[in-house]
Amino acid sequence: MITLAALQMKSESGDTPANLARIEQAARDAQAKGASLLITPELGLTGYGAGDIIRQLAEPGDGPLVGQLQAISTELGIAIIAGFAEKAEGTVFNSAVYVDGSAAPVIYRKSNLYGDYERGLFSTPEPGTIVFDHRGVKCGMLICYDVEFPENVRRLALAGVDAVLVPTALPAGYSGTFIADHMIQTRAFENQVFVAYINHCGADERFTFAGSSRIAAPDGSLLANALPHDEALMVVTINPADFKVSRSENTYLTDMHVSA
Repeated sequence: MITLAALQMKSESGDTPANLARIEQAARDAQAKGASLLITPELGLTGYGAGDIIRQLAEPGDGPLVGQLQAISTELGIAIIAGFAEKAEGTVFNSAVYVDGSAAPVIYRKSNLYGDYERGLFSTPEPGTIVFDHRGVKCGMLICYDVEFPENVRRLALAGVDAVLVPTALPAGYSGTFIADHMIQTRAFENQVFVAYINHCGADERFTFAGSSRIAAPDGSLLANALPHDEALMVVTINPADFKVSRSENTYLTDMHVSA
């Protein structure tokens, strides 16, 4: 059982210090509410719509930016997931990092880039099954568009995760509304996992965001959801043991047969 917090956030384009300060304040607020993990949006540290400057702001996973997140985590005793532009292997990835005090950071790289905007900024890695233990709950990470491919969530579920944590930058519009209102809960139900889907709100110079962050339970219910337009800090306690009945009745993972 863990208590997690999720920040629906309005990032400042290209202003990493301002975004880091906003995440630090949210971490303080979340820790005061008893949370042991804070999740923030896709590219929340650079701003999603900042454009080419994102590549200039890219840092390695052991760089100063991740180091500052680790310092905040160490001081407050709360783990943090934040989206950043990662400089590695001679290129730049759209990445999310999990930091928990002085422990080695865990980094996930987005494998399904969305549209010409992302493909013009980032390289596409092979899909990765990134799994870590947070206070006894097994977690995996995806980023935004990744979760719209059922194979990605199923891969993590088959790896035994209890929760899939998804920083996102979902744009406003019909598709965004459908994804937030229907797809996230479906992914949770069909894999019998928690799904935390955490978005930006407001707008930057390129995009208007859907907000509507949410945390879905294995039985498809919503544990928390944010409104479309405003910043919000959601805090919920998740306990996999509470959903044993749902998992016993909806045995998709064990009943699945795939033809050759």
